Amino acid sequence: MKKGFSVGKTDALIIVDVQNDFCPGGALPVPEGDQVIPVLNDYIKIFKKTNAKIFATRDWHPPNHISFKAQGGPWPPHCVQNSEGAEFHPELKLPSDTTIVSKATDPLKEAYSGFYGTKLANTLRTQGVTRVFVGGLATDYCVRNTVLDARKMGFETMLLLDATRGIDVKPDDVRNAIAEMIENGAEQANLEDFPEPLEAPKAEDPDTELFAKKPLRKVETKKKARMRSRGRYKRVRTER
Repeated sequence: MKKGFSVGKTDALIIVDVQNDFCPGGALPVPEGDQVIPVLNDYIKIFKKTNAKIFATRDWHPPNHISFKAQGGPWPPHCVQNSEGAEFHPELKLPSDTTIVSKATDPLKEAYSGFYGTKLANTLRTQGVTRVFVGGLATDYCVRNTVLDARKMGFETMLLLDATRGIDVKPDDVRNAIAEMIENGAEQANLEDFPEPLEAPKAEDPDTELFAKKPLRKVETKKKARMRSRGRYKRVRTER
């Protein structure tokens, strides 16, 4: 039987690390990582329609981060603060009031989870959120850790299975990560479990404009933005 989720003000969509460096052509691409973007855009329409909260996490590494190979870590440099690779993918239609969560900002600490070293949990609780829906990149790393931490902190947690892609550094990493999340109390969900997405929003609607190049100065902030065209990407002017 089809589950059917009714999304409301106590729910939040958490979009994990849909950044240029994790998509094809980036410094650390997740195979088919860009395929989550149209699916996530449909989820964004659903959550925006119901006034549910929307969060987007991002790796925001200093140039000497411990996860980089030059510092003895496993990964090539990626998502370095203020770089093009750290920007959200230009086709991801984040509303202007999305709460951005920057993680892994300490050069000496790895942080796969959107909750680790951030104020995400407190912000969710302050806003009355009790259930989170998580999708993004990559299934077996940052999505996995974000989902597991959400469960540890007492949030009802839904893994958006059709809006995630993984790396599979080792065989079955993705499958094992999904199994671990389910074993720890997360549930699986897909778009078919939700009301039909809205029709494509009008281009002039400021809430559907793409997030752009100018970095946020705070780890987490809600933004009101005006867009100015500057070539391939657009620059955000933040009103404070």
